Amino acid sequence: MVDVVTRLGPALGVVGLLNVQLALADGQLFVLEANPRASRTVPFVSKATGVNLVQAACQLAAGASLSDLALPRGQSLGQVSVKAAVLPFARFPGADAVLGPEMRSTGEVMASASDLPTAFAKAERAAGRRLPTEGTAFLSVRDEDKAVVVQVARALDALGFKLIATAGTAHTLAAAGLVVEHVRKVTEDGEGPSVVDLVRRGRCDLVVNTPQGSGARTDGYLIREAALLARVPCVTTISGAAAAVEAIAHAQDEVALSLQERIGAHAQSA
Repeated sequence: MVDVVTRLGPALGVVGLLNVQLALADGQLFVLEANPRASRTVPFVSKATGVNLVQAACQLAAGASLSDLALPRGQSLGQVSVKAAVLPFARFPGADAVLGPEMRSTGEVMASASDLPTAFAKAERAAGRRLPTEGTAFLSVRDEDKAVVVQVARALDALGFKLIATAGTAHTLAAAGLVVEHVRKVTEDGEGPSVVDLVRRGRCDLVVNTPQGSGARTDGYLIREAALLARVPCVTTISGAAAAVEAIAHAQDEVALSLQERIGAHAQSA
């Protein structure tokens, strides 16, 4: 990524800030777009590295050279910074809390810590999605995610969570040797409460639901809507679930420091 962006800037003749969006898929790196402009990432990166990128870009645009600015290369503050989107689903009753290609966030939060699990947990907490450390985890994933959800479920089980799942996911987890309780979908006949009933009654502490599709009549939609109304953390991707479980397992308590204190401590130790 560093090599690609380093070559893009001079090739495009950009002086100042360059916003590059990249995607890593199947081991290949793709450049989605490159825009000669600022973005919401600029203040995040400035705070994460302690480098005032806006000031540097203005000086370059005014005629200064990179050598005049003496900017650090590959600077690290010995910390991990995470940016989390604040999504507006709670403000729009009936909205499906599932991610898509549209930019739906109404804000962002930033969290920094000495490691990724702690930073991730802090960011989710700041975004209003505090991760539980115990309780009951509900899992229901699409067919293509069933093989990989086993690792997520096994990690939750090791942390002491009770596992409940809909029929297909429950079968996969049971076949992997995990103890899991089957609960019925809303549209599934049978006795006992449905998963939506359990979420509404506060008997689920974490929901992992990867959607088959969207629409007001799908079971997935009803599950995500119930989790949203009950303020239960709802994860809709396997990668997000893996990161959440890692954060639950390894997040540490840290002394709260401002960005200035973190940057100042790094400058003194450098």
